[in-house]
Amino acid sequence: VQLQACGGGLVRAGGSLRLSCAASGRTISNNGMGWFRRAPGKEREFVAAVNWSGGSTYYADSVKGRFTISRDNRKNTVYLRMNSLKPEDTAVYYCAAARGSSYYISNANYNYWGQGTQVTVSS
Repeated sequence: VQLQACGGGLVRAGGSLRLSCAASGRTISNNGMGWFRRAPGKEREFVAAVNWSGGSTYYADSVKGRFTISRDNRKNTVYLRMNSLKPEDTAVYYCAAARGSSYYISNANYNYWGQGTQVTVSS
């Protein structure tokens, strides 16, 4: 499966963005999906995850209450709505498809990765 992430950009602190991750090659409707990010000089970190149906989600503490992960299996697409953005949210954001159908925090559970989309939040 190929994952194409888009929707990143430059936004001021307090602003919003919505990232999309479109899958092609096969359906992802049976896969848990996740968003990760890598800030300059830092390791890749978990942001949010959703199970196969969209009924269960999990968030990193740093984004809880500000970010929302969702999915539309009819469109084979996963989204990350980001509100109240902060400069520390600046990073390249990656979507990933898991081997299983649940939501997962560890990147070891994901075997397909998108190319990343840059999010820059100015103060």
